[in-house]
Amino acid sequence: MDPRVEAIDWPRATADLDAQGWALLPSLLGAEDCDALAGLYLQDSGFRSRVVMGRHGFGQGEYKYFSYPLPLLIQALRTALYPRLAPIANRWHERMGKAARFPDDHAAFLARCHDAGQARPTPLILQYGPGDYNCLHQDLYGEHVFPLQVAVLLDEPGQDFQGGEFVMTEQRPRMQTRPMVVPLRKGDAVLFAVNSRPMHGVRGDYQVKLRHGVSKLISGKRHTVGVIFHDAT
Repeated sequence: MDPRVEAIDWPRATADLDAQGWALLPSLLGAEDCDALAGLYLQDSGFRSRVVMGRHGFGQGEYKYFSYPLPLLIQALRTALYPRLAPIANRWHERMGKAARFPDDHAAFLARCHDAGQARPTPLILQYGPGDYNCLHQDLYGEHVFPLQVAVLLDEPGQDFQGGEFVMTEQRPRMQTRPMVVPLRKGDAVLFAVNSRPMHGVRGDYQVKLRHGVSKLISGKRHTVGVIFHDAT
């Protein structure tokens, strides 16, 4: 068991996920771990690719996907968080009428991904400077998609950078889009829906679509680690 994951208030996190599609996980990482992870961005080894967002219309800024083996801290979080999230994911899929179900063990789910040709690791680290932003998007990567993911902020707002809020939108059928801003501090994580989540209506459950991104950075430098549980084609 990972003490960082066990210390999370899971009843509250689960209730927040069901109510709004995201949950704040305060102080998931300490300052030293945050600084160590942010420092990895300057290294050339340990990554499978680097993406400059402006070249692809994704926004401004850049990010790098880790290669296997993942850094020990990222691997530990991915392995420890998944069993807590799999029951929520299965319940959501049942409510949304989706056939896919997720095993209790993350290694078993990754084996399913790899058998389907999704074998490239998806955990990543993002770096933003002044003027950078990330367009609203979904991290899908292939047929097999785990419906929840985690992002951890590695720098302190108001001290290391200005602007750069984590934002989400929710699109309900035949309704206007709802915006949401997640109030993250250094070491906080946000647990959120990758693509869709169930919502209870007068005629039963229905699906709503979510997207996430980052607003324009005014000054400083901002790093985030993303922990995605499915691998990519």
